[in-house]
Amino acid sequence: VQLVESGGGLVQPGGSLRLSCAASGFTFSSYNMHWYRQAPGKERELVATITSAGGSTDYVDSVKGRFTISRDNAIDTVYLQMNSLKPEDTAVYYCNARGQWRYRGLNYWGQGTQVTVSS
Repeated sequence: VQLVESGGGLVQPGGSLRLSCAASGFTFSSYNMHWYRQAPGKERELVATITSAGGSTDYVDSVKGRFTISRDNAIDTVYLQMNSLKPEDTAVYYCNARGQWRYRGLNYWGQGTQVTVSS
């Protein structure tokens, strides 16, 4: 099982980044997918969620209207489009997969990708 995040980097306030998380080794379409982030000295925070078929999404209040989570089950990839980035969005962003139905209880994490918002 692998979750490999990419797309992080350094961006100026107001800029945009698109994170990708490529999954392998499990039945991607049977897993809800989540993006978490963890800033230095803070607890890991759930940022966005998308259900297994992509029919429903949810966001933490601080990113609503700025971030969009999406997925492509044909290529086992989940995305996080981040617009209007703020310095407080600086964190390591992690991809997380949680199994549904017969896969309930299974939970996988990526290694994380650093996002730094600074001028």
